[in-house]
Amino acid sequence: MFVTLSRIIKYGLHNFWRNGWLAVSTISVMILALFVFEGLILFNVVSKTTIQSLQDKIDISVYFKTNASEDEILGVKRTIEGLTEVKEVEYISQEKALKLFRARHADDQIITQTLAELDVNPLLASLNIKANDPRYYSSIAGYLDNPSLANLVEKVTFAQNQLVIERLTRIIDTAQKSGVTVTFFLAIAAVLVTFNTIRLAIYSNSEQIGIMRLVGASNNFIRGPYVVEGIIYGIVAAILSFLIWLPIIKGVSPHVANFIPEINLTAYMGAHFVRLGLHQLLFGVGLGIVSSVVAIRRYLRT
Repeated sequence: MFVTLSRIIKYGLHNFWRNGWLAVSTISVMILALFVFEGLILFNVVSKTTIQSLQDKIDISVYFKTNASEDEILGVKRTIEGLTEVKEVEYISQEKALKLFRARHADDQIITQTLAELDVNPLLASLNIKANDPRYYSSIAGYLDNPSLANLVEKVTFAQNQLVIERLTRIIDTAQKSGVTVTFFLAIAAVLVTFNTIRLAIYSNSEQIGIMRLVGASNNFIRGPYVVEGIIYGIVAAILSFLIWLPIIKGVSPHVANFIPEINLTAYMGAHFVRLGLHQLLFGVGLGIVSSVVAIRRYLRT
């Protein structure tokens, strides 16, 4: 078995070097396929971060009447936090609301002077609520319209923000569905192109395969060298495509960060360098093996 395996590896290496330009063209196509594969991974990272960023910017606020005590407000806060739809609840006291308002309008002299002349704090205490999913805001707003809270709640901002929330929800849904669709079709295209290129390489050796069958070589022995060749194609293409991506990510990262500050592709690449490299290598080797096995099948039929 060891002798047979060593011969298969030897013939596979021999085929790789002998094919020359055909091997170069096959590796070039696989580089494109793996380039697309890596691009899909990064696209998913960017799209997921963008969607999460949009979701984090959505919230609704509940403003409480001036006669509502802090204990009552905190009680409502604990109740809302217990809802499965709720991700986070932040309490903004009247004092904190005034402090934030002054900081936000520090450059507006008229507002600053007006606040200084007031004897009481005109702002209301509030709760800022973030949901686990934008679709949940309508049900959260429905809970806050409960008659038992009518003597505490002054207003809920969902009605004012409902149109924006619904539009953002549609954008998020479309982005998620589009990402899955694009990933699927590009992955299929990459596999088909690679398969046809490797099939062309095997077709050039069809006469040699016929001779091996005539002398009684087993299917595994005939298939083995082409599988080894496919593995070599995959390894070389994976390494080269990964190296090509490194300078591209470094150059693109600042521009992406200008639009979406939460994304740092260079930092992501550094933190996941080994994992991304292994994914690229496994996909390349798997693509080479599957394409070789499927392409050689027609020559092994009796």
